[in-house]
Amino acid sequence: MDFNVKKLASDAGVFFTRAVQFTGEKFGQVEKTELDAHFENLLSRADSTKNWTEKIFRQTEVLLQPNPSARIEEFLYEKLDRTVPSRPNNGELLGHYMQDAAKDFGPGTPYGSTLIKVGDCERRLGGAQREFLQTSAISFLAPLRNFLEGDWRTISKERRILENRRLDLDSSKARLKKAKLNVCLSLPLSCCPAAFQLWSEEVDKAAHELRVAQTEFDRQAEVTRLLLEGISSTHVNHLRCLHEFVEAQTAYYKQCYLHMQDLQKELGRFPNAFSGNPGLSMASGGSSPQGNATLPQDTASAVETDTLKIEEVQAPATGTRKAKVLYDYDAADTSELSLLADELITVYTVPGMDSDWLVGERGNQKGRVPVTYLELLS
Repeated sequence: MDFNVKKLASDAGVFFTRAVQFTGEKFGQVEKTELDAHFENLLSRADSTKNWTEKIFRQTEVLLQPNPSARIEEFLYEKLDRTVPSRPNNGELLGHYMQDAAKDFGPGTPYGSTLIKVGDCERRLGGAQREFLQTSAISFLAPLRNFLEGDWRTISKERRILENRRLDLDSSKARLKKAKLNVCLSLPLSCCPAAFQLWSEEVDKAAHELRVAQTEFDRQAEVTRLLLEGISSTHVNHLRCLHEFVEAQTAYYKQCYLHMQDLQKELGRFPNAFSGNPGLSMASGGSSPQGNATLPQDTASAVETDTLKIEEVQAPATGTRKAKVLYDYDAADTSELSLLADELITVYTVPGMDSDWLVGERGNQKGRVPVTYLELLS
């Protein structure tokens, strides 16, 4: 019990001495040991690394998981060392809803069959997103978190110890200076050898404490310096993780693009869901029944055949419209017209032609085009 009381008293004395030294430095009343420029640069670089790493880490968390409640839940499960329950993400949930709706509307209907195709694509997109999140959490977020919760805490601890060692060193310097001043003041009183001897011993004691404090400060400064110089290795490690994060993003977006491209082709190949569009019905029904009956029979048969003799099809006097191309389209045969996104073409229909197709003209070029790739203009 006596030992603990003595230690507590000693610690309290050290704390009080450091507080006095720190306060004096703030008011410019005492001297302060300055660190060399290289060391100060290391400290500044470390602080900058910590601050930006923390910001990048937080914002990456928001990017990967925009829902703050979900982030809090994941944080709690992580601290409790428990596995986060697996739940469908937004894409997978949307895909399930679409496919359930298709069952209700009828999978054989145009709308139902399209819902099935789109729902399946959304589920695949959700699966790709889940894989991307898992990869990013392991390859990018985990190293950043390890630095903030591991390496940086160690650096911060050693920096606090170094600051305490510096305060002790400066306090020892102040005591030695004061002891020497007392010796100088006692010289006129040299007729009292006991007092002079007392102050001389005080100087020797302060000098010894200064040597000890300087040794401890130098040792702690070297330890802290080595840790701060390790920030360069941290940058190299984070650079590698950043490359892996970019590769994961690239793979994810490429996978999403391929899924959407497949879906687009599938909807373009079977665009029956759009056959009930009133705007498209007007486009395909622009010619009256009487006008249809007056067109030559060989023209109608030419439209219906797979090997359409497109050059024999003539634009009607009325019923042509302008259309904006939504997506690129590669012609499957010579009867079709290749399209480029955002270009304007002239379109019209002819008797007997499938309502999912129109005849498109661009200058001297002519061919069949799918209506799902077009936005009809008034």
